[in-house]
Amino acid sequence: MTTLDDLPLRDELRGAMPYGAPQLDVPVRLNVNENPYPPSEAVVAEVAVAAAEAARGLNRYPDRDALALRADLASYLGHGLTAAEVWAANGSNEIMQQLLSAFGGPGRTAVSFAPTYSMYPEYARNTHTTWIVGRRREDFTLDPAHALGLIAEREPSVVLLASPNNPTGTALPLDVIEAICTATPGIVVVDEAYAEFRRAGTPSALSLLPRYPRLIVTRTMSKAFAFAGGRLGYLAAAPAVVDAARIVRLPYHLSALTQAVARVALTHADELLARVDELRVRRDETVSWLRQIGLRAADSDTNFVLFGTFDDRHAVWQGLLDRGVLIRETGPDGWLRVSIGSSDDMAAFRAALKGVLS
Repeated sequence: MTTLDDLPLRDELRGAMPYGAPQLDVPVRLNVNENPYPPSEAVVAEVAVAAAEAARGLNRYPDRDALALRADLASYLGHGLTAAEVWAANGSNEIMQQLLSAFGGPGRTAVSFAPTYSMYPEYARNTHTTWIVGRRREDFTLDPAHALGLIAEREPSVVLLASPNNPTGTALPLDVIEAICTATPGIVVVDEAYAEFRRAGTPSALSLLPRYPRLIVTRTMSKAFAFAGGRLGYLAAAPAVVDAARIVRLPYHLSALTQAVARVALTHADELLARVDELRVRRDETVSWLRQIGLRAADSDTNFVLFGTFDDRHAVWQGLLDRGVLIRETGPDGWLRVSIGSSDDMAAFRAALKGVLS
């Protein structure tokens, strides 16, 4: 049987494993930050109609620039954005891959600050971009002096900032983003995958776009929109950035079906986002409860909570799994991450964690 070792694989890929959290059939799945509430039957019916209509034209290629969808996304984002300033792809992962393909590459560097999203170094690896990682403070906030010092030293082509950050849930103040935009010779990408879950008063980097032409803000419909299976991510930036993404995108990268059903989801934004407030409340309750039982829990502007610390976090993770609750073993040593689910989900999580710790 042929194995990977028998193939002429790139050297930097040898020993690597495919990215992804465990996909296990357990009663309570709280490991990949999904919205626990599926679309209503009314939305499902409209999606079915849109998919059927798109299917009648599947003998033809889709609109390769997804102009109608981009206009809808611009309208949803507001801030005076137009379709020319928005680009869409199969999840924000593909958006990031396109950006590193366009602005990274051999002889170029990408910088971020750990702990942060574990896919970032893989985007860099896949595009032959040198990966440089700085550090966050003990409370997971970003130290501006450290960040600006690293940027001055390495002069990166790309800076990746997750706000709110995954896996810590930490949002960045706008003045820190502005300082990094001013200091960075290349582009700055602010990954706002969890933007809809931010606490009241936490601003979006979208407001900075008019002043910083090399700033890019990325979003996804996978989280708050309950559209993870739809695979739709997007960016907002200057039209020239959109043109750069169009250069490296694969032909017809976004299917007619994806475009059609994403547009339906956007027309029902109010309904699909209606339970975000409920999830925010449950998140804050989870943080308080974890602290009450003597654990550490990071302040979060997302739909998940990073908590710990444990001498053997894998044993805790396994103990929860044995009790039918799947969470994520990620983040700094000793920490675990739990997604915020339904009221029943979180009750099961609390009961299971008490059982593990007793």
